Amino acid sequence: MGSTASSVIDIDVRQIAPSERHSKIFGSFDDLLPGQALQIVNDHDPQPLRRQLDSRSPGQFQWAYLEQGPSQWRVLISKLEKPESSGSCCSGGACGG
Repeated sequence: MGSTASSVIDIDVRQIAPSERHSKIFGSFDDLLPGQALQIVNDHDPQPLRRQLDSRSPGQFQWAYLEQGPSQWRVLISKLEKPESSGSCCSGGACGG
C-alpha cells in the first residue's frame, strides 16, 4: 500500500528485437501517468532514444542514469506533468482561436 514499485515499469530492451525497441518504449511511455516511470536496461548508452523522446515529448520527462556501463546501462525515465500553457496570449481564449 503506497508502494512505489508499481509506479515503475521495467523494460529490458536487450530482450526486444532492435527494430521494435523504440516503438515499445514510446508506447509504454505514452501509457504512463504523470509520476510514473520506465526503467530501461540496455547494453549501450541509449542517447539516440533520449534525443527522440525529447523531440516527441519535450518537457514531459526526466532522464536519470542509474548505471552507466560499460556492459549494462540502466535509465529511469519519469513522466512529468504536461507543461501548462499559462502566460501565452491564447490562455483563456484571449487570442480568439
